[in-house]
Amino acid sequence: MTAIKHALQRDIFTPNDERLLSIVNVCKAGKKKRNCFLCATVTTERPVQVNVVKVKKSDKGDFYKRQTAWALRDLAVVDAKDAVKENPEFDLHFDKVYKWVASSTVEKNTFISCIWKLNQRYLRKKIDFINVSSQLLEESVPSGENQSVTGGDEEAVDEYQELNAREEQDIEIMMEGCECAISNAEAFAEKLSRELQVLDGANIQSIMASEKQVNILMKLLDEALKEVDQIELKLSSYEEMLQSVKEQMDQISESNHLIHLSNTNNVKLLSEIEFLVNHMDLAKGHIKALQEGDLTSSRGIEACTNAADALLQCMNVALRPGHDMLHAVKQQQQRFSDLREQFARRLASHLNSVFVQQGHDQSSTLAQHSVELTLPNHHPFHRDLLRYAKLMEWLKNTDFAKYEGLTKNYMDYLSRLYEREIKDFFEVAKIKMTGTTREGKKFATLPRKESAVKQETESLHGSSGKLTGSTSSLNKLSVQSSGNRRSQSSSLLDMGNMSASDLDVADRTKFDKIFEQVLSELEPLCLAEQDFISKFFKLQQHQSISGATTNEAEEMDGVTLSRSFTSGVPQTVSSEKDMIRQMMTKIFRCIEPELNNLIALGDKIDSFNSLYMLVKMSHHVWTAQNVDPASFLSTTLGNVLVTVKRNFDKCISNQMKQMDEVKISKKSKVGILPFVAEFEEFAALAESIFKNAERRGDLDKAYIKLIRAVFVSVEKVANESQKTPRDVVMMENFHHIFATLSRLKISCLEAEKKEAKQKYTDHLQSYVIYSLGQPLEKLNHFFEGVEARVAQGIREEEVSYQLAFNKQELRKVIKEYPGKEVKKGLDNLYKKVDKHLCEEENLLQVVWHSMQDEFIRQYKHFEGLIARCYPGSGITMEFTIQDILDYCSSIAQSH
Repeated sequence: MTAIKHALQRDIFTPNDERLLSIVNVCKAGKKKRNCFLCATVTTERPVQVNVVKVKKSDKGDFYKRQTAWALRDLAVVDAKDAVKENPEFDLHFDKVYKWVASSTVEKNTFISCIWKLNQRYLRKKIDFINVSSQLLEESVPSGENQSVTGGDEEAVDEYQELNAREEQDIEIMMEGCECAISNAEAFAEKLSRELQVLDGANIQSIMASEKQVNILMKLLDEALKEVDQIELKLSSYEEMLQSVKEQMDQISESNHLIHLSNTNNVKLLSEIEFLVNHMDLAKGHIKALQEGDLTSSRGIEACTNAADALLQCMNVALRPGHDMLHAVKQQQQRFSDLREQFARRLASHLNSVFVQQGHDQSSTLAQHSVELTLPNHHPFHRDLLRYAKLMEWLKNTDFAKYEGLTKNYMDYLSRLYEREIKDFFEVAKIKMTGTTREGKKFATLPRKESAVKQETESLHGSSGKLTGSTSSLNKLSVQSSGNRRSQSSSLLDMGNMSASDLDVADRTKFDKIFEQVLSELEPLCLAEQDFISKFFKLQQHQSISGATTNEAEEMDGVTLSRSFTSGVPQTVSSEKDMIRQMMTKIFRCIEPELNNLIALGDKIDSFNSLYMLVKMSHHVWTAQNVDPASFLSTTLGNVLVTVKRNFDKCISNQMKQMDEVKISKKSKVGILPFVAEFEEFAALAESIFKNAERRGDLDKAYIKLIRAVFVSVEKVANESQKTPRDVVMMENFHHIFATLSRLKISCLEAEKKEAKQKYTDHLQSYVIYSLGQPLEKLNHFFEGVEARVAQGIREEEVSYQLAFNKQELRKVIKEYPGKEVKKGLDNLYKKVDKHLCEEENLLQVVWHSMQDEFIRQYKHFEGLIARCYPGSGITMEFTIQDILDYCSSIAQSH
């Protein structure tokens, strides 16, 4: 225990200028045993403070820590439980009763005794000691009045005391004088004892000799004792006086502590009051602006905005614990709520009036804008409303129900306004598309000239390419004879100074411009309104949606609104973006049906208008998706693009269907089939329209379908043709297809171009062989017999010995084909070929040149047989190869 006491004094009390007087090892009564120490301490500084300190061993190590301290003056009762029997339990009554169990009765009694002494020494207020042995308290009384309480509590001096330097020196001198001190300690001790007795006897004799001095000394001592008693009496009186002074000083110290505590509380109270005043006080100017501020002027709107922000700050101030219990705070909060409600109603009413006024003001300008095919500009209205954007944000944060109501009212009023404007706008667009078109012209089958096609290509897309050949109208597939087409074209051209192709070009150019203008007007209108909605209603529109899930939707006037918007809960970024799209859908609900009606009208006017619409719509969809792929504009144009693509596919399917149903005239030659010419014009027009277009892949797929259908239909017509040989139909039309594909250089049709060339070449050769036949028929039969004999095994030089194939027979056959007859036969052949071939394709000279080559080939073959089978006979043909060339050239020039 002594070691623990020293350790506690060193580690805990010495740093705090305290002195440990007594210690007892205790644990709380009735609980799990967790030992601690109760220590009685006094401060080393005056005034002396007496404390009872609870010290506990730390859970994290072997060191001790100060846990609780009580002032001894707060101790009211010490209860030892039993004054007779030994009992380790005792109670200490401070602000409440603390029950302890000491580790031993001795430690308990020592601690209680120390408490009693400290109470007697330092406290005027006496502590009640109950159930304490009176003997323990009596033993604690000091033996001398001048003996201090603390002096009796000092630890007894240890039995062993270390010698000082003087004592060590004396012992050494003594031991040096006695040689046997070290070797024989007993003898040394006896010697010392004898010397001590001698000294004692000498002292007694000296005392007895000085009895008179002793008596005098005793008298002096008695007088000194009397003086001491007087001094003690004075000291006792001084002590009583000092005790009262001590109590007064203690009271003054305690009073100073209370004053300091009061000052601290006053400072804290002032801080709380200043906090409430600074954060929950709204300026009179702000209150007036909220109640009476002008919401029509810029200055008034700015004042109302500042006042609303200040009100929101006052309402959102983070109150400290307990503030909400104050009556003044509750009153101020109620006042703020009333101001907010009053201003929110006034703001909502004013904005609703602005929405209604906007609908009436814009109606007067509809007619002017509609005639010019432009949509009214809402920028001034947006600019005026954006002045209220901050107030709308304030309303969204403070009164979501009114914010929601304003949103719905805005959609209702503006949807009706935009519906009137857009319907009038589309009505004018339809009139402009159909108003100048001649009746019956749109669906007629008319020829197109090279200049017209070139004009269309250059006017629409700046192309300088040429389209050759005379073809029929794009929008109807009908097969007519070239004579009928020429007569119909001339009769129509006589009715006006503009060709049918020129009319088609003008109509399509006009439609293209109108359709582009419609899209160009709608796009900025939607983007401007979407941007305004985002800024005015404080909704996010350009943040990405990553893993965002949309809430369940509910119907409101045919438009789905997010439940998060109607629930009064502020929305996330993704739901706000959805809200923009839903508001745009409600406001511009008429755009998609009106666009679909316009597209249907354009398709009815000319089915090939779907090409223009597909390119234009694809470009605008691509542009809108680059800005925001999930926006209303992108979604709406994407839906309409699906309709345009269907019309485009329908146009292609109709052409293929009409090819399959084509019928040819039995009385006239076929020539270039109308659908072949129309494919050429379609391809030329499509290439000019789809130049650098985003939907080029759709056109390539249509090309593949159309060209295969053309191939199949050409073969079908060729097989059914009665007036024109099959080879001619195939040759001319596949030559025309090959020329078209070569000129347009369509990369996806390279395989079809090679196939068309092969078919043209094959059928040209077949037609030449079939038409030319055997112009020298008898001579041909003669040499067939010669070849037959050679094939039977007769040597070529021995064939002339055969009776039927001798030289005389050969000369007879040769004489039947003089040059004049040969030229006449070739002339008849030329006329026959001229009747078969059409003028549009201009293949007569090509075919004639091929026949010339074939005739020369037969001539050379006959000459070779004569040279091999009739060597040295000198037999030759009546005409030469040069004669053949001259005949063919002369015949071609004459026709």
